[in-house]
Amino acid sequence: MAASTVFDSFLFRDMFGTPEMRAVFSDESFVDHIVRTEVALAAAQARVGVVPREMAGVIAASCESARLDRERLRRDTENVGYPVLPIVTQLAELCGDAGGFLHWGATTQDVMDTAVMLQCAEGLELIATALDRLRACLRELAAAHIGTVTAGRTHLQHALPITFGYRVAVWLSALDRHADRLAAVRERDLMVQFGGAAGTLASLGLGPEGVRVRAELAAELGLRDPEITWHVARDGLVEIVGLLAAIGGSVGKIGTDVALLCSTEFGELAEPFTPGRGASSTMPQKRNPISSELLVATAKLLRDKASAMLDAMVQDFERATGPWHVEWAVVPEAFLLLSSSLAQATHVMTGLRVDEERMRANLGLTGGLVVAEAVMMALAPALGRQQAHDLVYSACSRVLDNGGDLATELRAHPLVVASLGAEEIDRLCDPAGYLGSAQAMTRSVVDGPARRGR
Repeated sequence: MAASTVFDSFLFRDMFGTPEMRAVFSDESFVDHIVRTEVALAAAQARVGVVPREMAGVIAASCESARLDRERLRRDTENVGYPVLPIVTQLAELCGDAGGFLHWGATTQDVMDTAVMLQCAEGLELIATALDRLRACLRELAAAHIGTVTAGRTHLQHALPITFGYRVAVWLSALDRHADRLAAVRERDLMVQFGGAAGTLASLGLGPEGVRVRAELAAELGLRDPEITWHVARDGLVEIVGLLAAIGGSVGKIGTDVALLCSTEFGELAEPFTPGRGASSTMPQKRNPISSELLVATAKLLRDKASAMLDAMVQDFERATGPWHVEWAVVPEAFLLLSSSLAQATHVMTGLRVDEERMRANLGLTGGLVVAEAVMMALAPALGRQQAHDLVYSACSRVLDNGGDLATELRAHPLVVASLGAEEIDRLCDPAGYLGSAQAMTRSVVDGPARRGR
């Protein structure tokens, strides 16, 4: 079959997904989970007494997805519009008389939603593992560079000195919070679906059998038993995809920072070197930050997946006419995109080249102006904050206009020398002396798991 998207392209698929995640959301996996759901439903109904136990046993023994005619299934699905009826038809043929008890009281969306939830459960397990792997890399990197002084930048301008470890710890802190969100989402949103034609389970009678079957089915499949049918209440899947997009956004921020710091003018970072990676067809000197670019691209694509899911929430009455189909395309692609993003980010962080000398050299580009606030705050007790600000502002302006450095300008001002002294001026103009709580906060993030007993 000819590939037509980046998700199935032999050229691009491992740049926009991973083999493991593709397997989770493959057609084979989806069909397997539909068959698994039908078998589990019969078993659950047998325990409640809705279906004869011997019939459930025959169903369990006979229903194997490998025995389905794939070409017939493809053809019938295209005709029907959904795969469940074609699958149930073939399974019933395999089961003989017991086939009459397949799909008892269920509707197509029950089975498809449950199959998707089983896929999501597997996908979120892969995401959690990949996220933990990336967090471990960032934790190690932040600890290693807790004292590596670099320029903090706001609006792309030098602001104040920070450490590179602090910058990495900021990245990490967002992913740590996402890990907590991920655990909550896995507990809250992975729900079984079983409601029948309009969600009321009317086909199972007026007694408690319907909700008992749903509870048994949830237990059989390891999913949460919801309080009510969620055919048109899609907040669970929306939250899952929204979280995937949010994680992708945080990783995209990392990609943006790394790509900028890899630029020739900064030169503070470099992605891991592999011969030929990031090469240009015309410029032999190029080593483009390919992985970082993919982090940015997947973040942008994931945003649109979240937007599409939000749009698909608006559904009519008890069964939607169209929005449900949006999810069929969006959910697998969202998982694939984030799996790629996390894998690419981990590749970068495990071999990231940090040029500490270039960081220190870049700090000196403005002649010490990066510590202007330090001097102002030191002068403020003696001169008052406003006078101190105006005095340092004038000194900074002269450095910008005439060149030179801030320490020299300050030592030429009698009032500054009288207030601070020459040695104190030199100390204040050392960026390493004006890091505030950057290192303490970095340690707090790095030590977070140990502190919380994880």
